[in-house]
Amino acid sequence: MRSNPISIRRRGALALATAAASLLALPLAAQAQAQAWPSKPVNIVVPFPAGGGTDAFARPLFAAMSKSTGKQFLIDNKGGAGGTVGAGVAAKAAPDGYTFFMGAVHHAIAPSMYPRLDYELERDFVPVGLLSSVPQVIVVNAQRVPVSDLKGLLEYLRKNPGKLNYGSAGNGTSHHLAGELFKLQTKTFITHIPYRGAGPALQDLIAGQVDLMFDGLGSSAAHIKAGRIKALAVAGTQRAPGFADVPTSTEGGVATYQVATWYGLWAPKGTPQPIIDAMSAELKKTLNSDEVKAAWANLGALPPNLWGADFGRFVAAETRRWHEVVKSSGAKLD
Repeated sequence: MRSNPISIRRRGALALATAAASLLALPLAAQAQAQAWPSKPVNIVVPFPAGGGTDAFARPLFAAMSKSTGKQFLIDNKGGAGGTVGAGVAAKAAPDGYTFFMGAVHHAIAPSMYPRLDYELERDFVPVGLLSSVPQVIVVNAQRVPVSDLKGLLEYLRKNPGKLNYGSAGNGTSHHLAGELFKLQTKTFITHIPYRGAGPALQDLIAGQVDLMFDGLGSSAAHIKAGRIKALAVAGTQRAPGFADVPTSTEGGVATYQVATWYGLWAPKGTPQPIIDAMSAELKKTLNSDEVKAAWANLGALPPNLWGADFGRFVAAETRRWHEVVKSSGAKLD
């Protein structure tokens, strides 16, 4: 029995119409999903232990967002391997808008230090936005390091090569590379001691188990203000907000030493764009609130304005920059 050509055409037209209707329904479904978001707690993976710089910014930001939205944004600390363990966990999370990843400059360094990462930032994540940026600060335990400024530290290091050590948040973190860059530029030697996050390293610095740190100002801020550690210099050309009494590295005689620690947010690849847009909108409102502006000033930071693809391009440039630092310094996993 021969098929009816008209019937075949009708079936084809019906199939095309059904497919077209399905395609039109997809954006509408995504929009509806975004409007309902969040309908349950949102998990923010912070890939370092509590007490570090990433944690210091994540907690006030998402506490303020929880308050303003009436929804829960929960911090999930997953430290280890210079922040790469938590990044790997976040990369494998369901892309349903209920897991986001708050990473840092460390994650632009990691590809040059860890050759076998089980994730790639550009492949496995969608950039949401830059949340804060602070200069690195050189801090010492004043009882162990008898100097009052950066010039004094340089003099001490040159008279006592190899005597001092510095703690970091782990191999391949900005703390580690900032220390190696400082040694390279000043032709000094300080022994590196890696920890599983800035929080544990800071606790040992305060306790006198290590001599100094090249830390992000955000995690050191409270300890500097309380007098538990001494800040010798911020790594830049301008003094930091809220820390006008801490000189710059330029003032201390090392004008080339300029390092910033930044923190950003990513979503797992495949997260619906309307949900990412909704998260970005909430972040912009929260970052502009008086509460968060005051918190950022207290941590020596200002709210940035870099979102989406622009943030992605910034991270790519940072990755290239730190690759050159790793190559020039010869830094390796200890």
